[in-house]
Amino acid sequence: MISLKNKTDIEGIKKSGQIVRKVLNVLAEITRPGIRTIEYDTVAEQIASSLNASPAFKGYGGFPYSVCVSVNDEVVHGFPSQRRLKEGDIVSLDYGIYYNGYYADAAITIPVGKISDNASRLIEVTKEALNIGISEAVIGNKINDISKAVEEYAVTNKFSVVRDFVGHGVGFKLHEDPQVPNYYIESNDVLINEGLVIAIEPMINESSYKVKIKQNKWTVITKDKKLSAHFEHTVAVTKEGPQILT
Repeated sequence: MISLKNKTDIEGIKKSGQIVRKVLNVLAEITRPGIRTIEYDTVAEQIASSLNASPAFKGYGGFPYSVCVSVNDEVVHGFPSQRRLKEGDIVSLDYGIYYNGYYADAAITIPVGKISDNASRLIEVTKEALNIGISEAVIGNKINDISKAVEEYAVTNKFSVVRDFVGHGVGFKLHEDPQVPNYYIESNDVLINEGLVIAIEPMINESSYKVKIKQNKWTVITKDKKLSAHFEHTVAVTKEGPQILT
């Protein structure tokens, strides 16, 4: 069941989104070769606590950390750890906040030092796929218009779109209806109405779209061990067009 949001709700989600943005900006700034990925979690927790906000992921379904840290072939839901990032890595950071009754969720992928040309292109294509998807989040369109736009851009650029994990509604809960796939499904003809708030999140792989889950039962990796990138925004559908809340 889809829960549409009024202007008060959207403003509340935006306040959560501003905290998400602040945290991700700080995490991007501290990214460097040699950083231990657990440091992301520590910093994210500190900022949330200082702003009287709660990390949305920690404890959700048993997830043990505040931020998902996914490196290189890790697609999503990576665990922060004592692992040190090295020059040439790419790292995806996925973070959500619960603040004053509202959830917001976003993700970025960051280069660690100098990276390969293909890794750089993967990041840029994934980021642009998100922008293109957001541009389709307008009243009167359907969810599959977003999905089609993301998939076509990725495939045109010789990359593939993860099919096992998708975007979602967000706001009153961390995950709400509708699902927002990054690939076209003809039957997914959910109409986009004013007040819809969704997390659009392309997960794009360097090669095959196939993935598997590691033994920790959370971390998703590419089956062929090739790179993956991830970008996400929480977006509200308004009469004025899509409004990015993160």
